[in-house]
Amino acid sequence: MKALVYSGTMQSEIREMALADIGAGEVIVDVHQCGICGSDMHAWHGLDDRRIPPLILGHEAVGRARAGRFAGQRVVINPLMSCDNCHFCRTGAEHLCASRELVGMRVAGAFAEQVIVKEDNLTVISDNLSDSNAALAEPLACAVNAAQLAIAHIPDSTANVHVLGGGAIGLLAAMVFSAKGYSNIHIAETNALRRNILTKIGNFNVYDPLAQRSDDGQIDIVLDAVGSGRSRAAASAMVRPGGVISHIGLQDNEAGLDTRRITLQQIHFTGSYCYSRNDFADAVQLLEDGFITGSGWVEVRGLEAGAQSFVDIHEGKAPPKIILNMSA
Repeated sequence: MKALVYSGTMQSEIREMALADIGAGEVIVDVHQCGICGSDMHAWHGLDDRRIPPLILGHEAVGRARAGRFAGQRVVINPLMSCDNCHFCRTGAEHLCASRELVGMRVAGAFAEQVIVKEDNLTVISDNLSDSNAALAEPLACAVNAAQLAIAHIPDSTANVHVLGGGAIGLLAAMVFSAKGYSNIHIAETNALRRNILTKIGNFNVYDPLAQRSDDGQIDIVLDAVGSGRSRAAASAMVRPGGVISHIGLQDNEAGLDTRRITLQQIHFTGSYCYSRNDFADAVQLLEDGFITGSGWVEVRGLEAGAQSFVDIHEGKAPPKIILNMSA
């Protein structure tokens, strides 16, 4: 099969690859499309020692199941695999399982014509849901989790929400807040190309945080989809007393969080990692219902353009999301 292979730091190439043996409970999915995730970029930069080249990356996928109870049907893939037996798995927090694994991390991913996944990790989708929108299910599930964690602390839809970072996760999180009835939503994005795209999507106030400061100490909800020392410092200053910071970005592990202010002003800080099965189901439903789409901000390219797509994202010359089409 044809696949885009991460072959070394900042290197990827098209190769013919053999499919691995199928294990118990697993099926082959003919991949239609798969999105490039920030974690794929992290690996491509050589910053993830769990993803060792040569490796097929990719986990935001939609395709058609070849066998099993979903044979012949279009499906989205939940790439997060867990043990199903531990406390977290039994209580609906599968993403916190100590034995969790991800398609495209230590096992072959979906930047390929075919991928092997657990049958239980497939969700059948309707013919009304396009491949390019269906491929947003996994990052949307991440955004659902991050937004819901903040909403649990401040369920008031009149709250002002600032999302730091206008990439796919940040934009999807803003869309989740909007779908939940929040209307005072702002997106901070430093990249001019992305800002231009974001201003044409939804009713969001999009601004350059390097040129325009938000009102420090007055923001109800700050969702940090960047995860850098600078963004954590900004979030710490922006959030109001008793407000909430939902932290989903993983750019670096540098200092920046003002723990003294967080303590003295009883600010809620929560990390957000991946999603539960329920979050994934909620994401698929939002897509099926048409509340969230990739219209205007997603670009679909052929698999052959995959290597250049990684370079374009690295150089800041890409829209918030690039999705690779395996048959193009």
